[in-house]
Amino acid sequence: MTHPSWKRWKGSQRRIGLTGGIATGKSTVGRWLEQQGVPVLDADVYAREALSPCTVCSKAVLERYGQRVESTGGGGQEAVIDRAALGGIVFHDRTEKAWLEDLIHPVVRARFEQELGTLSHEPTVVLMIPLLFEAGLEELCSEIWLVDCTKHQQLERLIQRDGLSEAEAQTRITAQWPMERKRALADRLIENTGEQSHWAHQLCATIRTHESKAPNQKG
Repeated sequence: MTHPSWKRWKGSQRRIGLTGGIATGKSTVGRWLEQQGVPVLDADVYAREALSPCTVCSKAVLERYGQRVESTGGGGQEAVIDRAALGGIVFHDRTEKAWLEDLIHPVVRARFEQELGTLSHEPTVVLMIPLLFEAGLEELCSEIWLVDCTKHQQLERLIQRDGLSEAEAQTRITAQWPMERKRALADRLIENTGEQSHWAHQLCATIRTHESKAPNQKG
């Protein structure tokens, strides 16, 4: 595939951007890569950190939505955001979704840059970013892997994972870029439609081949 070269990381470190659609299996592939000894940085972790109590982002969210997104089970003095309630708002309103992403994405990007600085000695790092294209984070990655599956599998997995109705699951899927658009921008497609072994062997060979060719960065 041919992609705009200005949207890729050009340094010596291999930075794999791991993305996909909601419930296509990004976390499964990310955990597997971590088991192979590759450092994995997770955008979802940084987004949760950004919404933890007393942060700038959490205060802005509480100021905008008030008690609608306050958790009743926090137990502490500081207000805790109910992520499910927040999701119920933003997945049904594109304006609110855009506002939340504009608030959180710069914080997530800063955390990636911070962690990449501490991992500069590693030959390969994985950046697991669900909204990689939507957030415009392609330039942090030397290559982008897209975890893919069928539309039916995506819907069924999301319903089972999050306990959603079919209508609610479909709303969350359509709130993201369509997979067709993401496929056209990815460097590698990982077909997560069957057993893990179907893609694991191929990825293992890809990682090992690259590392054997890469200069030693750990010295």
